[in-house]
Amino acid sequence: MSDFKTFLKAGHPPTLFASFLYFDFTFAIWVLNGAMAPFISESFHLSPVQKGFMISVPILAGAFMRFPLGVLAQYIGRKSAAMVEMGLIVLALLYGYFFVNSHDTVLAMGVLLGIAGGSFGVALSLGSGWFPAKYKGLAMGIAGAGNSGTVLAVLFAPPLATHYGWQTVYGLAAATMILPMLVMAVFAKEPPDREHQTFREHIACLFEKDGWAFSLIYVITFGGFIGLANFLPSYFYDQFKVTKIEAGQLTMLATLMGSATRVVGGYVSDRWGGINALTGVLVMVCATLVVCGTMSDNLAATTLLFMLCFAALGAGNGALFQLVPLRWPLATAVAGSMIGELGALGGGFIPNAMGLSKQHSGSYFYGFLAFAILGIAVLAMMRIMQIRWTRTWAEKGGRARTTGSTAAAYRQDVAKA
Repeated sequence: MSDFKTFLKAGHPPTLFASFLYFDFTFAIWVLNGAMAPFISESFHLSPVQKGFMISVPILAGAFMRFPLGVLAQYIGRKSAAMVEMGLIVLALLYGYFFVNSHDTVLAMGVLLGIAGGSFGVALSLGSGWFPAKYKGLAMGIAGAGNSGTVLAVLFAPPLATHYGWQTVYGLAAATMILPMLVMAVFAKEPPDREHQTFREHIACLFEKDGWAFSLIYVITFGGFIGLANFLPSYFYDQFKVTKIEAGQLTMLATLMGSATRVVGGYVSDRWGGINALTGVLVMVCATLVVCGTMSDNLAATTLLFMLCFAALGAGNGALFQLVPLRWPLATAVAGSMIGELGALGGGFIPNAMGLSKQHSGSYFYGFLAFAILGIAVLAMMRIMQIRWTRTWAEKGGRARTTGSTAAAYRQDVAKA
C-alpha cells in the first residue's frame, strides 16, 4: 500500500483517472457492434463470412484512426484531442440511432465507431505523462485498464437491445459520453512531457525496425483481445446455443480478466521486465487458443480457457506498453498510437478467420489455429530482437535503466552499437 501511495504522489492521479474513464467509455463504444452482433446478424440474415466482416469493420477503422489522433495530440495537446474525439463520437452515435436500418448502414456505422477506437495512444500517454519512467508501466496499465469498456458493452448492450431494439442502444450510448467529457474537462491537466518536434520526428518510429516489431507483438496481445472480445458473443451464441444475453455475460467473464490483468502486466514488467513478461504471455495465448478450438462441445471448459487466454492477453498489453516509453521516451503518444494502429489491425484477423473457417469447414478450429501459429512466429521474432534491445535501451529482461535518463542513455548506446 505504501508503494502505491508513493506511486500516486509521483504523478497526477486526477489526470490518470480521467484518462482511464475516457478510455473505458470510448472502448465500450468501439465494440458495440460486436456486442450486438447476434441481434444485427439476425436482423439482416448474415452469413458467417458477412458476420465476421461486419464485426471487423469497427476494429479496422479504429486502428486507422489511432495514429492521426496521436499526431493531432502532439500539436493541440492530449486533453484537447480527447475532447474533440469524444464530441465526434457523440455525433457518430446519433447517426446510428437515427439512420442505421440496413446492412450497408451498419457497415457505415462500423466505420464511424472506429472514431472511438482511436483513443488508445492519447489516453495512455495522457495518463502516464505526469509519472517518472520507473512508474510508467503501472500508470499505463491503469489507464489501459479502460479496455474494461468491453465489459460494459457486452454486459449492458444485449439486455438493452432485447428490450428497446439494438438501434436504440446507439442513442443511449451517446448520452453516457457526457460523463467522461465532464471529468476530462474538469479534472485532467495536460502533462509537461510535450516537445515541439517536426512531423518527420513525430513519425520517426514508422521507419524503425523496433516500431514494426512492437506492432507485431501488439497484433497478438491487443489484436487478440479486441478481435476475440468482438467475436465471442457470436461464438457463444452460435456454437453453444445460449441466449444472446447469456452470450454477452459469458464474454464479460473473459474480457473482465483481460482488463484486470493489464495493470498486473504493467506492474510486473516494471520489476521483472516487459520482455520476460511477454514471453510467458505469448506461450499462454497460443496454447489456450489451440485447446479452445478443440472444446466445441464443452461450454464450461471453453469459458475457463477463454478467461485464462484473456488474462494473458491483458497482461501482455500492459507489458508491451511498459517498454514503449523506454524506447520512445519523448514521443510516447505518437509511438503508442502507431503501434496501436498497426497492432489493432490484427483484431480484424480473428473475426474474418473465424467466419471463413466456419463457412468453409463447418468448424471454428482453423481460425483459432491460424492465430496461434501467428503468435508462435511473433514470439520467435521477439526473442531474436530482444538481444539488441537489452544492449541499447533496456536492462536484461526489459526493465527500465536505472542510470541516466532513458532518452540520453538510448542515444549514447545506439551511437556505440
